[in-house]
Amino acid sequence: MLKILKYSFFDLIRSRWSYVYFAFYLLLGIVLLFLNNDLSKAVITLMNVIIVLVPLIGTIFGVMYYYNSKEFTELLLAQPLKRSSIFLGQYLGVAMSLSMSLILGLGIPFVFYGLFKSNAIWDFSLLLITGTFLTFIFTALAFNIALSNDNKIKGFGYAILLWLLLAIIYDGVFLMSLIFFEDYPLDKLSLVGTMLNPIDLSRTLILLKLDISALLGYTGAIFKQFFGTSFGLIVSFIMLIIWVILPVMRIMFKSRKKDF
Repeated sequence: MLKILKYSFFDLIRSRWSYVYFAFYLLLGIVLLFLNNDLSKAVITLMNVIIVLVPLIGTIFGVMYYYNSKEFTELLLAQPLKRSSIFLGQYLGVAMSLSMSLILGLGIPFVFYGLFKSNAIWDFSLLLITGTFLTFIFTALAFNIALSNDNKIKGFGYAILLWLLLAIIYDGVFLMSLIFFEDYPLDKLSLVGTMLNPIDLSRTLILLKLDISALLGYTGAIFKQFFGTSFGLIVSFIMLIIWVILPVMRIMFKSRKKDF
């Protein structure tokens, strides 16, 4: 698995799309720091971009890499290698290369701007950690979609639909349900609903770390009571880890059963 991981990682690192992805975040960091003298404001702006863009890029890259390397995968399957090792190696290679582009692309301009001397270092670190989690989560979900659909058009369609569902539609449905059942106590429902969506969970963690939960009103106060505590933070990261583990386990299961 390590050899396949290494090959996939360096194959993607040499890809021009990885350079584009890295250059985009590098340019974004430079522009934001040029426009904002305050690092905290730059982190807030970055949050709005990363929470939406990282899942989309992870999903598209995951599906694209699987379909583009399908012939090479079939060649590997003819060798005395475990199927789970092949697909896990490819998945980790994709997720790690995307995460590295994200961390280096945003980290370089912020470090040169004096991140280590600023109080915003912990906020920025949390932003990168949640961004890395989202990369691993949505790349795993993308591999699941690709493994379940041999048709490229269907695979890409389902991948975009998944991103739309978790990034946009879920929030709309969740908000409408809160408005519709406003006469009932919805504290626990709000917490559970947030943890069931990795994008919402990441956004909430960053907002509370930036201490601007007052902008969320009553809901923000509820989130602050739970996510603002050490216990809530641990539960949140456990949920993000579960969001990574479950799709990875399905990749292993699906790869064993799939007929190539």
